[in-house]
Amino acid sequence: MLDEFIHKPRIAYFSMEIALRNEIQTYAGGLGILAGDTLRSATDLGLPMVAVSLISRAGYFRQELDAEGKQTEQPATWDPLRWALPLDAKIAVHIDGRTVWIRAWLYILEGHMGGRQPVLLLDTDLDENEGADREITHYLYGGDNVYRLRQEIVLGLGGARLLQALGFTISHYHMNEGHSALLGLDLMRRYAYLAEDLRPGESNYDFHRVREMCSFTTHTPIEAGHDRFPYDLIRGVLDNGFDIETIRRLAGEDSLNMTRLALNLSEYVNGVARRHAEVSNAMFPGYRVHAISNGVHPYTWAAEAFRQIYDHHAPGWCHEPQLLMRADCCIPDDAIWQAHVQTKQRLIEKVQALTGVVLQPDVPIFGFARRMTAYKRPDFLFSDPERLQSIARKFPFQIVLAGKAHPRDESGKLLIEQLHEYARHLAGTITVVYLPDYDMALAQTLTAGADIWLNTPLPPLEASGTSGMKAAFNGVPSLSILDGWWIEGCIEGVTGWAIGDETGLADSSMLYDKLENVVLPLYYARGDGGWVRLMKGAISKNASYFNSHRMMRRYATEAYGR
Repeated sequence: MLDEFIHKPRIAYFSMEIALRNEIQTYAGGLGILAGDTLRSATDLGLPMVAVSLISRAGYFRQELDAEGKQTEQPATWDPLRWALPLDAKIAVHIDGRTVWIRAWLYILEGHMGGRQPVLLLDTDLDENEGADREITHYLYGGDNVYRLRQEIVLGLGGARLLQALGFTISHYHMNEGHSALLGLDLMRRYAYLAEDLRPGESNYDFHRVREMCSFTTHTPIEAGHDRFPYDLIRGVLDNGFDIETIRRLAGEDSLNMTRLALNLSEYVNGVARRHAEVSNAMFPGYRVHAISNGVHPYTWAAEAFRQIYDHHAPGWCHEPQLLMRADCCIPDDAIWQAHVQTKQRLIEKVQALTGVVLQPDVPIFGFARRMTAYKRPDFLFSDPERLQSIARKFPFQIVLAGKAHPRDESGKLLIEQLHEYARHLAGTITVVYLPDYDMALAQTLTAGADIWLNTPLPPLEASGTSGMKAAFNGVPSLSILDGWWIEGCIEGVTGWAIGDETGLADSSMLYDKLENVVLPLYYARGDGGWVRLMKGAISKNASYFNSHRMMRRYATEAYGR
């Protein structure tokens, strides 16, 4: 089975999470969705890669919400035997002084254009391992700091060694976030100089060679979001064959900072939007952080109704999404609107099935869906409920919300409860629904079926964001604060609208003014063609550029091809 993949050099793409398909719960949110889109575009473009992640048998979690909006978590288990093939090769790492064996499951990602890419899902649930070690790869982002360190040892060290054991020739390593940074330590040991070749005082590590082989994408501008492990823990858990003093020089004096380790062992470092690269350069002075802005996979995120009109009016768009630049002049208005009517109806049916609430097809729907955490500010829209109701009496609208809070994020869970409270308060004037268990399939329905996509993060904490890009492939304009990708994507009145000014600072009155005086009047005057022109602008200006094909072409030439 592996023979077709090991005959040519490949780029090894390491990610703690990766969204392969909705039924395989090896992802938690945006980072995993991006990883999946990265691999899907590489498959379409014929770029040889091999992805490495964890099996995550129990997944992230299934979200259950009661009537008050209280979140409880249930395991999101899946059966690897249904989707993947267990490989015979096994390698070992040392954790807590014990030998922990790792094998991989092979999942073959098959692209819609016929391409195939291997994905290795690492598994420690083996008879050779002790009870606790068998569960290292069970829970995505589960457990305490010790559990996370064990997972990152398996991903970084174990993944690098298993690729070698399976016979892969790796031309380049790409770390998607710092979780896999320990792979650099394995490369250091692999490419160490012989002692007899060294002069007194010289390091036995070939840092230059390791850096040439590695690229690193950082995704978070939040200092607390970078994994750190105290050295007392490192000494107890990590194989004592590693030189702690060398690790200190690479990863930080006080604790092992996985981001700093990745920075020091990568020649090419990337931020996921221009603003994020600027923020990252300020956070990590002395490093050059480039800016290849994120994108989403064209075929995955364009709803079937839009795929059909793109196939007819812009043939080849799947391989060359830039062809969608012609959408504003080459696709009839009625075709765009009818495709939207279909995707909106699909969302309405989904909402009814999940909540029993019946939305109105002739009333605009605002969509807001993402991880529920404080800096995303999901309550921003509801800052002044009375003003919101006043606007809705003039221009009726509906709101659909979705998103999970991390099991240990109590403030995020409280936000979900507050959103349910707002929904009850506004009932009778504004229909507000919260969809449970937000996942890849629900994201496809919601980003395609909404009329307006809303995003209100606290600047500059949105590294990129990709949900608005998904919406753009379905002609859905964004109404967003200028942060992350929207700084690049917003052309006022053409692709959507900005809330506030270019500094990114905004208050709720700016949002309400834009709603009352610009967005909703334009929607209700859509008979004059202005709204469809806006939809075409989202497609021709945003979808044509913010796609993972463009992203991967840049990675191939600027990061991998150095």
